[in-house]
This record gives sequence, C-alpha cells and structure tokens, in this order.
Amino acid sequence: MASNILKPAAVGAGEEPKKTVKRDALISAELKIQKEWEEGHVFEVNAPTFAEVPEEVAPELLQDKYPKFIGTFPYPYMNGRLHLGHFFTITKVEFAIGYARLKGKRALFPMGFHCTGMPIKACADKLSRELEQFGPHFQIPIENTIEELALDEKNKPVAESIDPAAAKAISKKGKIAAKSTGQKYQFQIMRSSGVPEDQIAEFADANHWLSYFPPLAIKDCKSIGAKIDWRRSFITTDSNPYYDSFVCWQMRKLKSLDKVKFGKRHTIYSPLDDQPCMDHDRQSGEGVGPQEYTGIKLKVLKWGDKAKEILVGLENKLDGKSVFLVAATLRPETMYGQTNCFVGTDINYGLFKINETDVYVCTYRAARNMAFQGYSSQRGVVTQLGEIKGAALIGTQVKAPLSKYDQVYVLPMENVLPNKGTGVVTSVPSDSPDDYAALQDLIKKPAYYKIDPHWASFEPIPIIQTSIYGDLGAPTLCQQKKINSQKDRIQLAEAKELLYKEGFYNGVMLVGDFKGRPVQEAKPLIKDLLISQEEGFVYFEPENLVMSRSGDECVVALCDQWYLDYGEEEWRAQAEKCVSQMNLFCPETKHQFEQTLAWLNKWACARSYGLGSRLPWDKQYLVESLSDSTIYMAYYTVAHLLHGGSLDGSKPGLLGIQASELNDQVWDYIFADAPYSPNITIPKENLDIMKREFKYFYPLDLRVSGKDLIPNHLTFFIYNHVALFPENLWPLGIRANGHLQLNREKMSKSTGNFLTGADCVEKYGADATRVTLADAGDAIEDANFEEATANAAILRLYTLREWCEEQVKNKGTLRTGSSEGFHDRVFINEVNQLIQLTEKAYEDALYRDALKYGFYELQSARDWYREVTTEELMHHDLIIWWIEVQALLLSPIAPHWAEYIWQNVLGKPGLIVNASFPKPTTPLDESLLEAAEYVRKMVKSVRDLEVASQKKKKKGKTEEFDPTKPKHLKLFVATRFPEWQDVAVEALKHNYNEENKVFDDVKVRAILAEKGILKNKKTMPFVQEFKKRVEKFGKLAFNRALLFNEHETLTITKEFFKRSLGYEKLDVLRTDEATGEDEQRAMELAVPGEPGVVFKNIV
Repeated sequence: MASNILKPAAVGAGEEPKKTVKRDALISAELKIQKEWEEGHVFEVNAPTFAEVPEEVAPELLQDKYPKFIGTFPYPYMNGRLHLGHFFTITKVEFAIGYARLKGKRALFPMGFHCTGMPIKACADKLSRELEQFGPHFQIPIENTIEELALDEKNKPVAESIDPAAAKAISKKGKIAAKSTGQKYQFQIMRSSGVPEDQIAEFADANHWLSYFPPLAIKDCKSIGAKIDWRRSFITTDSNPYYDSFVCWQMRKLKSLDKVKFGKRHTIYSPLDDQPCMDHDRQSGEGVGPQEYTGIKLKVLKWGDKAKEILVGLENKLDGKSVFLVAATLRPETMYGQTNCFVGTDINYGLFKINETDVYVCTYRAARNMAFQGYSSQRGVVTQLGEIKGAALIGTQVKAPLSKYDQVYVLPMENVLPNKGTGVVTSVPSDSPDDYAALQDLIKKPAYYKIDPHWASFEPIPIIQTSIYGDLGAPTLCQQKKINSQKDRIQLAEAKELLYKEGFYNGVMLVGDFKGRPVQEAKPLIKDLLISQEEGFVYFEPENLVMSRSGDECVVALCDQWYLDYGEEEWRAQAEKCVSQMNLFCPETKHQFEQTLAWLNKWACARSYGLGSRLPWDKQYLVESLSDSTIYMAYYTVAHLLHGGSLDGSKPGLLGIQASELNDQVWDYIFADAPYSPNITIPKENLDIMKREFKYFYPLDLRVSGKDLIPNHLTFFIYNHVALFPENLWPLGIRANGHLQLNREKMSKSTGNFLTGADCVEKYGADATRVTLADAGDAIEDANFEEATANAAILRLYTLREWCEEQVKNKGTLRTGSSEGFHDRVFINEVNQLIQLTEKAYEDALYRDALKYGFYELQSARDWYREVTTEELMHHDLIIWWIEVQALLLSPIAPHWAEYIWQNVLGKPGLIVNASFPKPTTPLDESLLEAAEYVRKMVKSVRDLEVASQKKKKKGKTEEFDPTKPKHLKLFVATRFPEWQDVAVEALKHNYNEENKVFDDVKVRAILAEKGILKNKKTMPFVQEFKKRVEKFGKLAFNRALLFNEHETLTITKEFFKRSLGYEKLDVLRTDEATGEDEQRAMELAVPGEPGVVFKNIV
C-alpha cells in the first residue's frame, strides 16, 4: 500500500531575477573573491602581539597606537537555517566592520551559536515520539490525515459576530500564532527546513542539532561575504567544556556579588503534574508567561435582592466573614476613578474561602490560580462555599478602594470574559473607553439591562490629566471616535490603545496620595498603597491558556527558584548610567531601555529541562538560556586560543590549554585583573596572551540586535556587564533595528512570503542582496527588503562594472593634460563632497545614506560630468580616480564588486578590504558647488520657459518665437535685487526670532505698509516664499549674495547650454545691455541667480 506522506510546499517569495546572465557573472566573481579571502585568512584579527608591543602597556595606549573595533550580534539559535532577517541584522555589524577596516582599525566580528534552552530538546523529544508513532520513514496513516482535516474544519473559528477589521484590532499575539506554519508534526518542519528525508530521524538526538546546523550557518554567512573571524566561533551548552567553564565562572561570580538569589518566584505550573510546566511540557501555550495584576478587593456592603435569595443557605458559612468581589486590574493608578464594578450576567461565580476571615467572589479559574499563590488556607486547595450567577449579583452594593464614592453598585457588562482575570471588572469611566461605553448603554436603557437607574448615576471622576485628551480621556475619545455603544469594538480597541499609552507616558495624577506625580511614577506606589491597606494584593495568571501534555489547564504558582536580582536599586543605577553613556543611535531605543529598566526585576536564571550548563552550586538545574548569553562577547576574545577550529571544544587551541585546567582563578586572572594564583596550572605567559586579547578588544564597540530583545537579552547584557566589569569596560554602543519585511509584507513561511539567507544569495547574489539590505532601512521601525530593488541592484552593479572596464580598456579615448577646467573642478568638488557625506553616513551607521551618497549620487556626479564634457571628453586621471573612489566607498556594502574593481580593473596591489578610506583631494569649494547647481537649474528653467512660451502662443497670445527654427538665446544677468525685495528681506530679518524660529507678522506687515510696498501684488507671495527659504536654511537665507560669479559661469558654460538646449547662438548680457521692449521686460524680471531670458529666431 502506498504511503500517504504529506509533502511541504516549496518555500519561496516574490519575483525572480529577470535574466540570469548578469547575476551569474557577478556571482562567479563573488565566489572567487570569497575563496581568496578565506585562503588568505583575511578576516582573522588579533590583538597586537607581545612581539609587536613587548612591554605591558595600558589598554588605552595600545588601542591608541593600534585602533580597534569589535562588533557583535546575538548568536543565532541553532534549530534551523538563518533567514533573511538574520542577514539584515548581521549586515548592520558587517557594514560597520568593513568601514572600520577602511579607517585603519583592527576590526573584529566574531560569531557563536546558541544551543542553550528548551526548543532543541523539546523538538528532539517530539521527533522521538513521532518515530515511535509513525516509524523511521514518518508515514502518516491515511485515516489520521482524514481525521485531522475533519477536525481542522470542525475547529474553524466562527467569526460572524466580528468583522475582519475588528478581529485584527483585537487579535491576540503570541509565539504560537506568530510561528504557525500549518505543519503539525516535527518531521514536517524538518523537511521544510531542507533536512534530507533519510537524515530526519537523527534529529531525535538533541546533540545532533548541535553538529548539523552550525556548519550550515557558517556556510550561509560565508555566502554573503561576512567578515567573520570563524576561529572564535563556538557552540553553547556543556557540550563545549570550555564555554561551560566560562558560564559556570560567570554564575559563581554573580552569586558571590549577591546578584543571584534564591526565593519564591511566579511561574507557569501544572497542578496535575505538580511541577512547573515549561515550554517542552506544554500541549499548547508555548512562550506564554505569567501576567501580573493587582487584585482589587471590593467589599460587599449590601447584597442585591436576587443575591440575598440565592445565598439564603450560606448564612452560617459567611457569618463573621468579610465578602469581597475581587477584580484584577493592570491599572491600579485608576482605582481613584471607580464608579461601579461590572460582572458578566451569564458567568458562574464562586464564593471561595481564602482564610478564616475573608471570602472572595470570582471565577473558579481565578480562585485556582490564587490557591497556588498563597491565597488559600492550604496550598493548591480551593475551598468553594457556594456559587452564584452573575445576573444575581447585579445591584449589590460594594466599597471600591480609593474611590471618592462611599459605595458603588455591581452592574452588567456584555464583554466580560470568564477566562481572563477574575470575571469581575472594576469600572473607571473617566479613563477606560470600554467602561464609559458600557455605562452609557446602561444609562440609556436601564429597563433593558434590568437595573435601577440610580445604580448607574455616578459621574466619572477626573483622575489623570493628559495634554491630548484632558482629564476625562475616555469620554473625550469616545466622542471623537463616535463610539455609541460597547458593541463598537474596533473603535473601542483603538481608543483604549491611544488613551492607555498617553495616560501612562504623559499622564499626571490629579487626585489621591500621589497627586501631581507622573502616572509612570505613581502606578507602583498606588499598587503598594492598596496592598499595605489590605485593599489589594498581587495576583498572577498565565498570559493566555496553557495546557500541559497531561491535559491540565496550567496556573501561575509561587515556587522556590534561583533568580538574578535585576531591578535592585544599586545595580539598576549602574545599568542606567551605562545606558546614559552609550551610543544608542536613536532616541526611541534609549527610551525603550529606560522604560525596561524602570519595570524589569527578578529573573529566574535556572530551569530543570533542556540543554545548557549546569548551575554550578545546584546541579539539578540548568542555567537558563537568557542568562548564559550576556557576556559571551568577552569569551570571543579568547575562544580562538582555547579551542580555535572546533566549535564544541573537542580540540585544544593554539595554547594547548585543556578545559579541565580552567578554574575560576584562571577566568579571574583574564577578565577580572586578579593576581596569578598558585591554583593555576596554565603558564602565566599563556594567560597574559589571553588577557592581552581581552583588554585590547574590550570594551565592546557595537552590539546590534532586533528591537524585540531590548526588554530582555539586551538589558540583561547591560546588567551583567556593569556587574562583572569595571566602568572602562562597559559596552559603548547598541544598535536596535526593526524587523525585516519582504516586499512590504511580514515574512512568513505559512504564506510563502519567506526567504532564507541562502535562498536569497542564490537568487540574487551576495552583493545585490547586501545592497538591498542596506537600502531596506536603518531606523528602529520595521525595514523592507524589496526584491525589485535586488533585481535593480544586479543590473546596476553589472552595468557599472562593464563601464569601469571600458574606461580602463579604452583609456586612449579619454582626455589627458590639464584638469583645471570648470567642469573638471566641479566634478572634483562634487566627488570630494560625496566622500565626506558618505563618511559621515558610515560614522552614523546610516547605511541607506551611505548607499545614497557613495553609490547613487556618486554615479549621478559622473553622469553629469560625462554629459557636460561630451565635446572635450572626460579627463582620464579623474575617471580612474572616480572608479577608485567608487570602489572604496562601496566596499563595506558590496565588497565583492569593489574587490573585483580594485584588483581586476584597476590592477591595485593587495585587497580593497585592507585599503584605506578615500580622502578629499582638495578643500571643498562651495562657490563651485553652487555654480554647478546653478547651471543644472538654469538648463531646466530655460527649457520650462521655452515650453511656456509656446503654450501662450496656442492661447492666441502674440509670440513670434518658433522653436523649430534656428534659435538664439539671450540671458540678462542682474547684479542686484529689486529695492522692494531688499526692503521686504530686511523687514523679515529684523522681526525673526531665531530661537523659536517664528516671524512677528504684525510688525513685518507694518514695515511693508510704511515703505509703501504692501500693496505691490508681488510682495506677499515673495514674503511667503522667502519664509520657506528661512525655514529650510535658517538665518543663512538672509544672505542672498551669490557665492559665484554668475556672468562668468554662464560665459564658461555657454557651449554646454547651446548643445543641451539646441541653440545656435547664445549671448550672456548684463541688464544694462537690454535694448528692445522684450529685452527690457526680461531685464526687469532678472535678479541675481535668475537671469532674464529672451528667445529669438536667427533670421
């Protein structure tokens, strides 16, 4: 019987290269150049040896004499191939390394491979189960497939009540949703990753992943020409005993500094299994963590009539006890604004005994979570005294903590969820659009909702002032967005997001103990106040539903754990100082770090399942994957000396050191300036070599990462560095980039809009891929890889290469001799200016700008030079110089192309990756640059005026000029501006506030009226245009004098104008040379920089 194995669809995206001949030619050269780099060990970078600098010198002096640069990016996780998003982040380091090399620095880019954590082990275990279930060839029985398809159909969500826009607005986020590929089985995922069918079974051994994917990652990075020193690469986990020793030292060091502590922590937990439920144990809910709320205790003052009837039999159980409706809120600061509380009428609520004095009313699900967090008489035991429907609670009178109202009422709400929070919702209509909309529904239709109108008559309380929405943000936004009901879910979702963000970041408290404080400061203080007054408590539950493999719905439990004490006051202050001193490249990145440091606290650093290094003092645990990856950049500096050439440390490196010799004293000597200890068996001179490497390359110059790692890895990276290293070794720069889209859509395997790095290089070649990645964007916002741009890059690179080869080959066709002509000097100036602009772009890590100036605009400068020298020809030396500059400026981004030009076209000795960044050959002459821009502008202006003259002719206006006949052009150059313009400019100048960048328009108009020019129809349009000029250029705009001689410039370029515009005769005249009526009119219109123009035919 034929097997019914489900085959994955091929993964690909976008348009194919139109033709492959040009691409293939570029790729052929790229492969040869990559081989040359590899054979020459070009990117293997070392600190100055003791032979170069024998004496022990201060690291700063060593770095001054031999400038260095080290950049890294988060080592990729080894559960698959690198995708284009990896390449995007890698190239941000890559381009910086290429530029640093050109600036004469020893630029180091190392890369390791992360294998720590649960995903690899969980995938391997899942594959093991599939092997048992389906056999070594993974044959799915046909009946299983049919059942799964039927089940999928049955489980499709019913969405008639939510339109697509609403669904998008309120959609939940999570790793499962984000990573869904439609592939249920692990073996299917392995196939789609390109693993050969006959090798899939080997991945049931977790260690196989560690040997399979890292070499592929190296191959992928080499394919794009990455300047990585592969000697320093390694894999994590105890599979590499060298790195394992380093991680154990790090953890022991942190513990000795009192940064690692032991205590109770909230974690996802399976009551049925009686243990924490980590990702690998979950049937669903991968990546879901604990969500913290503040539990709000609303004391029952008087039961509603229906509640009294239902609770008749519970008097004895409730006698002498305080009963609280318990709500869960993320916004404790808004509790001052409570006007009521909401319940769902169809939800079943329980009355749960918490202790001898308190009874909580909430859902069973919430009570079950609380029972594992210390809110029950016995851990994990839920004591339910009774049950009541939400509808019966309506009209119950409760005391709302912090509210100005002595009592409020329980009211119905349509959208209360039984599986989120406690099922009880506090109502703050001043600052919650949902609450305000629901309350308005009740006020409008009390009979429909079966309530007493008085219960909903409590006015919203102003509690938070915002600059945008005032002190009643929810009513304001509901009015602005025309929200009429709690059923307007799209608008409510938008309003909620806007108001919550504005309130948190820019709101100020108007009431209460912390009146006048920013909401960001007041929020934790108000939470603490509620807890201290026993009106609130800390409550956790899973962010989303988590089911264990045993079929148990998980809770959040308070468990004993080892944790890093992030957020501790002194440690946080050090981290904040580090952030304040660092180059973060954009304000938003700094803002996100500051926000993260404000809320981040204790982080569990150990777990019991997965791969990794054992916690050295408690070996039942493994070091958690975000805790063994914080200072490994320091390990890069010595890895090649310990085990260079073997990722897993199976072979000792150059110094012959065994992993067993690496004790804490060794690491302290290298990284912590400790004295050489008698307990060390490694010769001191060998340790000095390693210490030299570390002290030379540290501090880290640049760390590049996706912005999603700011709240965890990047902040942990800062915390650990400031704890373990002195301030002079703290990291210097972090660059956070956005996610990479493909053709303006999110990259996704499930939709087919996806490219691995290898696929992209195969499709477009290395340099076209790199150019497109540079063009994709530099900000923290999401970037976009446009495949049309990649195709265009192939064409541009190939065409430019051909042109460069032609110029060198046919050098006899170029002009020699003097290069002092006007067009030569303009060309030199423009190239020198673009060298400076490109250098600044590289310094600022703005690679799209570097591409703009050092590639596109540099070619535009060449194109113009070629056009204006059609008759006299381009100068040979200048064109060869231009080719050299082009190769150098582009080499960080497109190094293969640049290397080909350097060696094969220019015949330069050595490699361009070892060359120097070009320097301007002359000081910039601003007058020449302005003159050149003037010539370009004048060509366009004359053309436009000629076209306009013919349009007048068609409208019946007198116009004798016929552009189809031989033409004569007269240009009348003015030496001064009209007097009325000078008056207007002076009036603007004296009434301009440079600090605020505003004009006093009243005074300006008064001066213009006094001078008698206000009624001139030309005056106000001129004033408005001149204001725009000031807005653009600042106070420099008031100096209207030209930097160049206009008459001389037009005279020099006369032949170019004649050729470009098709005129047989061109006269450059001064305004006092005007004779006829038409020339007089032209003269009157002329101002400096804008000559008068007269068109004539040659008779």
